[in-house]
Amino acid sequence: MTRMTLFKLFAAMVVITVVTSVVMVQIDWNGPQASAQADEIDTLLDVMIVISSFVFAVVIVMLGYAVWKFRVKPGDESDGKPIHGNAKLEVAWTVIPTILVLFGAVYSWIVLDDIEAKDPDRMQVEVTAQQFAWRFDYPELGVTSNELHVPVGRQIELSLTSLDVIHAFWVPEWRIKRDVVPAGPGGDEIDRTVVVTPDVEGTYSVVCTELCGTGHSTMRAFTVVEPQTDFEAWAAEQKAIPDSDDVSTGAAGGGGAGAAENLLSGRLE
Repeated sequence: MTRMTLFKLFAAMVVITVVTSVVMVQIDWNGPQASAQADEIDTLLDVMIVISSFVFAVVIVMLGYAVWKFRVKPGDESDGKPIHGNAKLEVAWTVIPTILVLFGAVYSWIVLDDIEAKDPDRMQVEVTAQQFAWRFDYPELGVTSNELHVPVGRQIELSLTSLDVIHAFWVPEWRIKRDVVPAGPGGDEIDRTVVVTPDVEGTYSVVCTELCGTGHSTMRAFTVVEPQTDFEAWAAEQKAIPDSDDVSTGAAGGGGAGAAENLLSGRLE
């Protein structure tokens, strides 16, 4: 392979990478942003798209070149020539992917460390999931609700617990998603907390993204991000956190998160 051929192949890779990246990055994959963490997460996605576009370009260009250069002529049924592998090529396709993977890992770690930094003034919210509803307790205020209300601009620390099977907590506009696992062997060793700083007022949805049973698609709750004064007025009207004896343990018809009469206060259609 001549240097000119190498140059042409590399140029083709660059062109395909740029075109693919420009097209893919323009698409709003995640929708509106509504948290302080969202921008860094979206930027991380864009970087991964560019890296993936480069890998795609290398594979497609080399595949196309190999198919064109080493194609078998009509009528040729002979065996391929016994050749030894190209050591330089083998080193290249080992080193380059390793560098890309390490870069992605380090960059992702930096982003994760940044978005999980905890504010001393954060508000604690205990999130309980079960088939097929959510419950939100505010230990600092002593109240509970089946809707998640939070003050805009204040960091929220969510402590996640499941009473039955594995669920997953996700507010798409916040970009934060975390599995919600039952307590017990193995479950107690899993990190159950996640932090987020909602910075755009509005009403959003808490979505369960882990298939948790026949009612999985209905497992939704409202999330309201509002000014501090409105949040305080809302909290003053909520019920007190019930005693542990009054909280559902996962059995159908129990109190707490699974109570049908409390399911999203009848607001979901």
